Amino acid sequence: MCQIAARDGVRHIVATPHANHKYSYDRGRFESMRQKLQATGGDSLTFSLGCDFHFSYDNIEDALLHPRRYTIARSNYLLIEFNDFSLMPAIREGVFRLVGSGIIPIVTHPERNPVLLDRREKVLDLIDYGCLIQVTASSFTGHWGERPQRMAEWLLRRDAVHTVASDAHDARHRPPILSAAHERVSKLTNKTVAQALFVDNPGAIVSRYSPLLREVPSAIPPLES
Repeated sequence: MCQIAARDGVRHIVATPHANHKYSYDRGRFESMRQKLQATGGDSLTFSLGCDFHFSYDNIEDALLHPRRYTIARSNYLLIEFNDFSLMPAIREGVFRLVGSGIIPIVTHPERNPVLLDRREKVLDLIDYGCLIQVTASSFTGHWGERPQRMAEWLLRRDAVHTVASDAHDARHRPPILSAAHERVSKLTNKTVAQALFVDNPGAIVSRYSPLLREVPSAIPPLES
């Protein structure tokens, strides 16, 4: 996967192991694995550690107590993933609690979520609540079907996409490739927007700096370690 990513022009990867009912999340063990990968990966790629954070009550409670256990590169940014049956009132309450603690949630692949596909304007509400939106690169190229592709483009036209990521899981079916989606987004918008979504904004998140396409809080309360 690293070789595929490097050949495609990727220079930095955020590893995001799941934290859900099926997969336990051990930050210390994953950090050790990240360091080992970095040591053996050569100079073509660098790595950060984050989490694919299932938006459940137990996870939210633990993140409020130990935010840097889950955030990207020990920053304020947290990738959150809704299940296929999430209720908006519960989502809104959970988001407000995270944002109130200084965490900036990044909602992953809303264009693939059945609830949000049927109520896509709710994604715009999530931005108003303080979330950023991350769309999967292959959604722009039709890998997930016509509806997710249309929704990804609908969000893009409304300046409601802040980052695009590979959401890679393997080397064959879901590889870490961004170039095809970058080309598609460049045609739908322009090269400046594509640069922001694929390079500048993700780089800002990893470096803990926040000059994103939408305004984000300029004074964020410090997180507990």
